[in-house]
Amino acid sequence: MDDAKISSHRYRLNSNRPFTLLLTLILLAVTAPLAAYGQSAPAKPADSASDDDEGKAPALSMTASPEERTAQAWALLTNAENDAKHTQTRIQALAALGMMSGPRSEKMIADAMKDANLDVRTAAALAAGQSKDRNLTTNLRTLLDDKEPQVAFTAAITLWKMDDKSGEDILMAVVDGERRAAATLVNGTEHDISKELHDPSSIAKLGVLQGASLLLGPFGFGITAFEYIRKNGGDSARVTAIDLLAQEKTEPIHKDLVAALTDKNLAVRAAAAKSLVDYRDKETSMAIYKLFADPKQPVRLTAAAAYLRTTGVPGPPIEKAGESKAR
Repeated sequence: MDDAKISSHRYRLNSNRPFTLLLTLILLAVTAPLAAYGQSAPAKPADSASDDDEGKAPALSMTASPEERTAQAWALLTNAENDAKHTQTRIQALAALGMMSGPRSEKMIADAMKDANLDVRTAAALAAGQSKDRNLTTNLRTLLDDKEPQVAFTAAITLWKMDDKSGEDILMAVVDGERRAAATLVNGTEHDISKELHDPSSIAKLGVLQGASLLLGPFGFGITAFEYIRKNGGDSARVTAIDLLAQEKTEPIHKDLVAALTDKNLAVRAAAAKSLVDYRDKETSMAIYKLFADPKQPVRLTAAAAYLRTTGVPGPPIEKAGESKAR
């Protein structure tokens, strides 16, 4: 191919860069998790034995005052997020904290972004995105310079979903497979992109991370979460159905969701709790409160956040019709 044709080809690629970027990110988020998980069984992380420890469920008193129940909910979340021995417990706590907004959950997520553990920092970035808390955008921008590609990429994705293009150069670097994607020409940013970000195996891992974070909700993210769901018999089809039905605020569906809180499937119980966050009646709150004693920790943590939402703690802002699809 002569120089003129090469130049023309490059021009066409650059002119289509926004579309190429969007298409690549979609493919990473949707196809990579399935491909990577199907190729081989995931290796357990170093602390997998500890992460399998469900912890001790607290004793409940149905006569506890509202203040005592609120304190118990925050204690569940705080103790789990501060659990230095169990990384997966902290990831699950951050996923639950992402269901809320407000100063208390905001500070816990922001503090986790400075943690020494890269998976905790990643989970914190995902939680910030889930919460849609714009007070956390400054913290997310700091993560764009994180030494770990996983963290920087997650921060860039999260900011992009929040209509903040600060990490655009990182996303372009992934698309282009270059060490730098003309950083000085993209919003004036110059993020130091590690060469590991362009290794094929690293890209696959990032795709698994992002795809799994979209699918697994209260169970955290990544291969570890896939394995957790598989080992505990989680039913993703029923979880998806609950998520869709919860959008209809009718009394028959409300009753079905409350009934699902006692389902034998842990994923269904957690999804049901999460689906009831917009109800403010005492009956719903107390039904969720009973899950504080659930034998499975992800269910307990999801229930703690859901209970706080039903008693007035604010959640992520509601998107306008068609807003999420436009992004």
